[in-house]
Amino acid sequence: MTSRVAVLQMTSAPEVDANLTTARVLLERARAEGATLAALPENFAIMGRKETDKVAVAEAPGEGPIQAFLGHCARELGLWIIGGTIPLRVENEPERVASASLVFDERGRCVARYDKIHLFDVAIPNREAPDRNERYRESATVAPGSQLTVAPTPAGRVGMAVCYDVRFPELFRMLQEQGAEILSLPSAFTAPTGKAHWELLVRARAVENLCYVLAPAQSGIHPNGRETWGDSLIVDPWGQVVSRVAEAGPGLAVAEIDRTVQQELRERFPALSHRRFSIAPPA
Repeated sequence: MTSRVAVLQMTSAPEVDANLTTARVLLERARAEGATLAALPENFAIMGRKETDKVAVAEAPGEGPIQAFLGHCARELGLWIIGGTIPLRVENEPERVASASLVFDERGRCVARYDKIHLFDVAIPNREAPDRNERYRESATVAPGSQLTVAPTPAGRVGMAVCYDVRFPELFRMLQEQGAEILSLPSAFTAPTGKAHWELLVRARAVENLCYVLAPAQSGIHPNGRETWGDSLIVDPWGQVVSRVAEAGPGLAVAEIDRTVQQELRERFPALSHRRFSIAPPA
């Protein structure tokens, strides 16, 4: 029950076609290194100069060049792909999009979708450079999702989340309760929050749920001036980083995941069955 998986790191720009070209190269590299499942970062297809740029390129579900690209790559490479996030249109909300993470199987079919639930509306203090404090209001252009998604894949059952979701452990516990063995976390962490919390949070979600975590990330300075942290990670159920993209900029990390070892760990260290409180699903 072993599978080879990859997380892909990008420095996406406003030009969709250029980003797709970079993504294709990385997907080909992942397949050449034996991966059967590859995960792209949040906003892999566009990091606009303005937040509204993603609204302009938003696609209808099942249609459009970004989704066609993911389907073609999956089919041509014989690769399962977690498509980071892409902007999908929201009915009756022309000024906002869904930040949707889509899963494509090796035949190029979209088999799962998760819309980012927790939106990044924050003011980030920069302790090292107070004049560079950052403010974000993701909800101005993104409509939050409300449904959990666990997607069966050849590598295991994948519980889906996106970036800021990582700060809400109850989401991941609910994914684990629904059978997740792997957690998917495409991200575009800011440099200040990434330096302080990225690895800590990713490893914590792995440990709490005895799950593998695939955490592909944006990295570097983008044309809009935003700096993202990078450090894309694959973490095992014991919280150990088994592979990472240590350098800034585009790259990939590849690792073997073993669900037999994971199951043995869950049996020997049955913390999940020792719980005394449960989390009720959202109404």
